[in-house]
Amino acid sequence: MTWEILNIVAVAAFAFSGAIVALSERYDIFGTFMLGIATPFAGGIIRNIALDVPVVHVWEQGYLFYIAVATIAIVYFFPKSWVLFWDRWNIYLDAIGLSAFALQGGAFAVAAGFPLGGVIFAAILTGVGGGMTRDVLAQRKPMVLHQEIYAVWAMFAGLAIGLGWVDINHTFEMYLLFFVIILLRVLSYHLGWHLRFRDLYRM
Repeated sequence: MTWEILNIVAVAAFAFSGAIVALSERYDIFGTFMLGIATPFAGGIIRNIALDVPVVHVWEQGYLFYIAVATIAIVYFFPKSWVLFWDRWNIYLDAIGLSAFALQGGAFAVAAGFPLGGVIFAAILTGVGGGMTRDVLAQRKPMVLHQEIYAVWAMFAGLAIGLGWVDINHTFEMYLLFFVIILLRVLSYHLGWHLRFRDLYRM
């Protein structure tokens, strides 16, 4: 049940985010649905390819595809005056998707028996892959390349899961980590936390 809820939240958040970006870039209905679908599922596909796991596993949970399509349809028929408003809130939707998918990727790797490095790698790819795909397709600068810390929080989720700090079978611990990653991502955005070590050398 924990994973079902996290998957639903992650897919809906990323599908919503992808659709909002598509509409803000004036995509037509086909482009909106394509970008909205690519955002929640691309990370899992990239992860499976990198870990040499059959990609078909990503598509076996068919209800998530319908959730994505329904979410995109709702967004598409929003009054167009709402699009710019929601685009300003896209950072929060992205933080939700980043956190949920990073946890999912880390837990997926643990269940598959991968070592710590594989768990961290899976968490990063699953967490940031969808958002990066969305931004690249929309010809935007990917969030993962921004100065604010982004991919590090996915790596932290993988580290916490891989080292056993968080038990993937313990609902409370997983949801606690889920909200902690969201909080850290939002704080890093608003407070301008970054990894520009170059600036330290100039001091």
